[in-house]
Amino acid sequence: MYKDILDRLPYKSSFRFVDRLSYLSEDEVKGEFTLRSDAFFYEDHFPGNPVTPGVILTEIMAQIGLVTMGIYLVAKGVTKQSFDEPQVLYPLLTSTEVSFHKMVLPGDTVYVHSRKQYFRFGKLKCYVTMTDNEGRRIAEGTFSGVIKHVKQPVP
Repeated sequence: MYKDILDRLPYKSSFRFVDRLSYLSEDEVKGEFTLRSDAFFYEDHFPGNPVTPGVILTEIMAQIGLVTMGIYLVAKGVTKQSFDEPQVLYPLLTSTEVSFHKMVLPGDTVYVHSRKQYFRFGKLKCYVTMTDNEGRRIAEGTFSGVIKHVKQPVP
């Protein structure tokens, strides 16, 4: 579901933190990601007792809660920008304010729910929450950003 949006994510391989989107509209998005125990950041954070770094949790929240919605809004024509020409999307996070409430360990699945606060003048602002599989809050915060378009050069 929502494969067209997932295919537009500019992240690849070890830095793509979206496994699935379960809901997506102009006002909210829900998605999930399972943290693989062999992820590059667990080797050194912390040896023998791996814990997911807060910056990775923030990135998961941003990718699911802000970037996918921004791409969706652009694709739906909510902005004057479109995907008619080949272009590269560069999501730029402009600000975050995140509170963390619980640790996330290798193998855990996290669930992200984002609600749009506003989208105007090319800037998207959302309130994003992350929970575990029992609905307990892991983190929450406000994310803002823009999606910049750069036309791909014709070969």
